[in-house]
Amino acid sequence: MKFDIKRVLVIANLAKPRAERITEDIRTYLGNQGIEVVVFGFRGKTADPQLDHFDLAVSLGGDGTVLYSSRVVHKRDIPILPVNLGDFGFITEVTDDEWSDVFERYRSGLIAAGPRLLIDVCVDRGGERVGQYVGLNDAVISAGGISKLIKLSVDLREATLGRYRADGMIVATPTGSTAYSAAAGGPILHPEMDAMILNPICPFTLSHRPIVLPPEEVITITVESAQRTSILITVDGQSELSLQSGDRITVRRSQHRAYIIRSNKRSFYEVLRSKLNWSGGPDA
Repeated sequence: MKFDIKRVLVIANLAKPRAERITEDIRTYLGNQGIEVVVFGFRGKTADPQLDHFDLAVSLGGDGTVLYSSRVVHKRDIPILPVNLGDFGFITEVTDDEWSDVFERYRSGLIAAGPRLLIDVCVDRGGERVGQYVGLNDAVISAGGISKLIKLSVDLREATLGRYRADGMIVATPTGSTAYSAAAGGPILHPEMDAMILNPICPFTLSHRPIVLPPEEVITITVESAQRTSILITVDGQSELSLQSGDRITVRRSQHRAYIIRSNKRSFYEVLRSKLNWSGGPDA
């Protein structure tokens, strides 16, 4: 199935050294083919761009730029071509010299945009909604102080998991399973799976282990009283809110998805092996 691409949105993190040059390369390459290119460049935090109809979004930056881009375009189901200009690039595994080849392969129908689960995160306080976010990677509840345990209770739709004393709690998507959740001992899932990971951070009770939950599950986390430190929730490392005792955080699968185009030059497992240095040698 070929895709008729007429308008492309380029979301460029101009703090990256090569971003302006690659942006101009994209503008020239696509413009010569009669494709309209709209560029939204930013440095640091910025207001979201106003969206019209676009057939494709190109993310120029690192994984953080893809997370931002997914939040911007998710309601319109616009596929994202992520081009890596950062250091690590787990989601953005397309290099800056591959983008045109990947674009042509996608337009010709040789590769597809894989669906990624998004999470909706709501924070309610005293019957009032004080925060609402969308995440591609994770929602993290953590202490604002140093080396302080926090107390949380966790409920699912039909069960209570109980009380957790821990450094925090991560609810991660399969895309986010290779991020903070992996560093906290969570499992790595294929990014196009439908599931959520509930992962306590350094729990006081060692029997509290990460749990992989089905996508239809609804997770409710309550901040208990008598905390010894301030508490924050962070979504995708970009949206942050201070929490109070009694706050209820609800995490569920979003009705929307992110659609990420990946190069067919390497599989997800090859990216894992390369990025995580699974060589089996002395540096593994």
